[in-house]
Amino acid sequence: MEAAEIRKLAALEHKHWWYRERRRVLARSLDALVRTGEKPGRALDIGAAGGGNTRVLRDRGWDATALEYGEEGAGVARGRGLPVIRGDAVALPMADEAMNLVVAYDVLEHIEDDKSAVREIARVLRPGGTALVAVPCDMELWSEHDTAVGHFRRYDRDGLLNLLSSAGLRIEEVRSWNVLLRPVAAWRRKRSTGSDLEDLSPLVNLGLTAVIAAERYLPVGKLPGVSVLVRARRQDPVVDIAQTRTD
Repeated sequence: MEAAEIRKLAALEHKHWWYRERRRVLARSLDALVRTGEKPGRALDIGAAGGGNTRVLRDRGWDATALEYGEEGAGVARGRGLPVIRGDAVALPMADEAMNLVVAYDVLEHIEDDKSAVREIARVLRPGGTALVAVPCDMELWSEHDTAVGHFRRYDRDGLLNLLSSAGLRIEEVRSWNVLLRPVAAWRRKRSTGSDLEDLSPLVNLGLTAVIAAERYLPVGKLPGVSVLVRARRQDPVVDIAQTRTD
């Protein structure tokens, strides 16, 4: 993502409906991990930009580090008091099996060699560690917005799951997000001439917030959306061998 987009994101993310709800999505996913008995440990937020998601991780008790490729985003996150490492997602500067959790929200679409990035996610996760991944979906929604923010692709659900599985990540949950607003997004993208990230009027922002928040309570996760969210776990060889022997 270009420096200008990073600056725009940093200025808007505290109030913009999309970023606020995405942080809530992450918070709920973290709370769900705790309910299954997983204790907060070391976490890596890949493509952290200004560190909005990193702050969610730290607020939930995780020992979280922001990883950002660009100087602009790293500077913003560092200015917010977050631990930041500048690095490339296809060659993560972490030891093998160093992380309990890796978050890659809206990152893979920015990476030409996404297979290498996913292999790196699996490499730095401990056996049994969790990956939380979000990507934009459906090439039918491709527009000038995608070009402006540096996307290489939008994903279909099966393609994303195959990508993650090929790296040794076991899929535990997959669902669509931003389902109710997909028709609006499709209409807008057809008329798009650049990035959709902009400062909205308070009334419009409030209305969009109400619509996206409604998805928390509606069974729409299997319907087509604008994004796909996945929770996957690095396979534990010992557990997997034992499971295979009992099947």
